[in-house]
Amino acid sequence: MLEAFGVTKADEGIYRLLLRHPPLTRDELAERAGLTSAELGPVLARLEELALVNPLPGAPVRLAATRPDAAVEMLATRWQERVTSARATARALLAELPVDARHRPEDQVEILFGQDAVAARFDRLQRAAWHEVLVLDRPPYAQEPSEPNQAELEMLARGVRVRGLYAPEALEVPGAFETFAQTIAAGEEARLHVDIPLKLAIADGRTAILPFSSDEREMVDSAFVIHAGNLLDALVRLFELLWASAIPIPGQDAPIETDLDRQLLTLLAAGLKDDATARQLGISVRTLNRRVSELMQRLGVRTRFQAGLQAARDLDGRS
Repeated sequence: MLEAFGVTKADEGIYRLLLRHPPLTRDELAERAGLTSAELGPVLARLEELALVNPLPGAPVRLAATRPDAAVEMLATRWQERVTSARATARALLAELPVDARHRPEDQVEILFGQDAVAARFDRLQRAAWHEVLVLDRPPYAQEPSEPNQAELEMLARGVRVRGLYAPEALEVPGAFETFAQTIAAGEEARLHVDIPLKLAIADGRTAILPFSSDEREMVDSAFVIHAGNLLDALVRLFELLWASAIPIPGQDAPIETDLDRQLLTLLAAGLKDDATARQLGISVRTLNRRVSELMQRLGVRTRFQAGLQAARDLDGRS
């Protein structure tokens, strides 16, 4: 569990052993771990350097494990400091390059081949983000769309801002609303737009990934990776223009009474047909029409699209 922070499996085993027992002397710990004192010494030195193990005052000296929540927080802070330092070093090294070698076109665009390579790079892009990720989303998908995007949930948990723009057809994918509800509850800002021209993800305004082909059969099998430059700046500008004219997906604080109504209003604003809307919500078309009529009366509008827009505007006014 702690290998991501540079803690070896053997070191973590000793840490876990101390967690399960009251403070132990070095000899007691070595005996329980089945190690000699010489074998245990380097492990304890690393654990103490990482502040995962602390010697308690008194004689003989006993060792206690740091609480896991505090230990992980310290490890994460230390790791983040190292990443920040590495980035600063990279910028300093970049300054040493000749000016004409810093922005070579061949260094600003990569091409990925294979669905696994595309999915893995997208996952890396998310996990490397520290400030904001912008996403244009439409089918098809390189990974199962009904499964939670664990990398995104982790990003949101560590304070990264995520803005997602979704095509209406993204809502027709089975399980889409459950996934939306989870990510929006975790903090994603999500909107709908009827004209999403391409799939796109941009991390921290520095790196973008987008399909190599517009052919739906090939869209998930190859991709461009774009690094900082005029092309990336244009992609960020495209996202912002679409974001400004998009419709917010109602969240839990929208002025509507039930989750079903919240989903229904989103689908109305997206312009989905009755059959697709009813299928997505798991209700009959007859029940759908009755719920729509009740919502229109409640919101004081005359058309279905107005109902969706009105709910979106009410939500947008609260944000």
